[in-house]
Amino acid sequence: MSPNVEHTSPDGVDYGWVMQVTFVVTIVVGAPVVAVLSLSTTLATWTERALFAVRVGAVVWFLVAVAVFLYARRHQT
Repeated sequence: MSPNVEHTSPDGVDYGWVMQVTFVVTIVVGAPVVAVLSLSTTLATWTERALFAVRVGAVVWFLVAVAVFLYARRHQT
């Protein structure tokens, strides 16, 4: 005998969807933002380039994550 499978009906925000959309949008938006902002900055070494990308990318990620979460919360079914 196999055990009964329980079904759930979660209420609220689908955090899996929020994480996936945040990941994709951050890459799509973040890469051009980092590229454009790096044009006006002197980045002599690879370390400086990497740190710059991480700093700018972190800000982009945070803003995208908050925006996607608020969108999901507002449009939950």
